[in-house]
Amino acid sequence: MSDHYWLNEAQLERIRQYFPRSHGRPRVDDRRVISGIIHVIRNGLRWRDAPDIYGPHKTL
Repeated sequence: MSDHYWLNEAQLERIRQYFPRSHGRPRVDDRRVISGIIHVIRNGLRWRDAPDIYGPHKTL
């Protein structure tokens, strides 16, 4: 079992209306970014200590 946190589809749909609109640039994977933010907060990590599976820490 993985220690990483991932939002499921129902959770993502509940907050999708609050995501910013894209303005020309392709959007990053919202599920990956939000899940990474939640993982960092729940585990009391520093941003740069976020697992690589969530992408670059500066994106979170």
